[in-house]
Amino acid sequence: MEFPGSQGDALAARLDLPDGEVRAYALFAHCFSCSKDVFAASRVSKALTASGIAVLRFDFTGLGQSDGDFSNTNFSSNIDDLVSAADFLRKNYQAPRILIGHSLGGSAVLAAAHRIASVRAVATIAAPADPLHVKELLRESVETIREQGFAEVQLGGRRFNIQEQFLADAAAQPQAERIRTLGAALLVMHSPVDQIVSVDEAGKIFSLARHPKSFVALDGADHLLSRREDSQFAADIIGAWAGRYAFEENQAPSVGGAAPTRNEAQDASVVREPGIVTVQESGNGSFQQLISSGHHAVLADEPTPIGTDTGLSPYELLLAGLGACTSMTLRMYAQRKKLDLQKVSVRLAHSRIHAEDCANCETTSGKIDHIERSITLTGNLSDEQRNRMLEIADKCPVHRTLESEISITSTLA
Repeated sequence: MEFPGSQGDALAARLDLPDGEVRAYALFAHCFSCSKDVFAASRVSKALTASGIAVLRFDFTGLGQSDGDFSNTNFSSNIDDLVSAADFLRKNYQAPRILIGHSLGGSAVLAAAHRIASVRAVATIAAPADPLHVKELLRESVETIREQGFAEVQLGGRRFNIQEQFLADAAAQPQAERIRTLGAALLVMHSPVDQIVSVDEAGKIFSLARHPKSFVALDGADHLLSRREDSQFAADIIGAWAGRYAFEENQAPSVGGAAPTRNEAQDASVVREPGIVTVQESGNGSFQQLISSGHHAVLADEPTPIGTDTGLSPYELLLAGLGACTSMTLRMYAQRKKLDLQKVSVRLAHSRIHAEDCANCETTSGKIDHIERSITLTGNLSDEQRNRMLEIADKCPVHRTLESEISITSTLA
């Protein structure tokens, strides 16, 4: 389809729709000099339809199949194009609640969110914290651009005319303030081995943003998410996470001080309380679960071939709870005793062993659950202090809960 862009040119777009009910609409902004059909955009958008999310992806002015002159565009015009796309969705379908941006497109959605009132969730993939980061891609031509006002550069196998106004516009963007006052839930996704945009940029975005915010490492992925499994993983995470904020039936109160909408006011009674954990099927695969508590969300799944391995397994989550409690308990003890504890690391494994192999167990036959916990304490500590901290580890609340008699009451809600 087509819609008019910010400069009046026809912008080429594609709307990926789920097979069934549309639970929310999203806008996807592609990377610098890319198009709406780049792997990351097409694969993530199509995969999100499995979560009931319809995704509009389009070519910015002068790129892909869109009309217009790329040399006359800049970061500000990209923001304007996103606002035009949101207006198109609002008038013809439904206002977008989710913004997703890849690379410089991630910077663009962070900037555009303030101008699209319907947005409740923003996800960035491999995005720079500052749009001026694009100078890194143009570094061999920056001097030429400054001297003659423009330069022809080659990006992704294509040649583009970059004018000085493009860099000036990027330098003038108040991006840090936009991130601080985003007013929407934020999901930052980045590969630790990204060779185009360093993962340090994700750290800058995350540190600037206010809660609710989440970070997910796209471990092993390249900048363009060229491997199908990387784009599928990103889509699974976004789909499960966005439901916490953008699906109307689960919509949380607005963040950043904005007035709640009618739907948010009606839904205020179901806001999760801290300490109350809710687990529900995400609809992605047979076993993927969305676990939420307060403003926090995490995925659970079974490893392949039973599940799709998009999150920790139930027993891994159990071990994580024990490990986190152990580390926190030791940290509190060290602070109280003023010990030189620099770092705590806990490694845990779960297995089933024969009861007869357990010297301290009351059960003497059959098999029992066994958790092996290895604690590494880094710091200037004496042997006496280390041994005492090992004793303290056994006093962590989760450890005591697991070793005590537990009563679980189940009801049908």
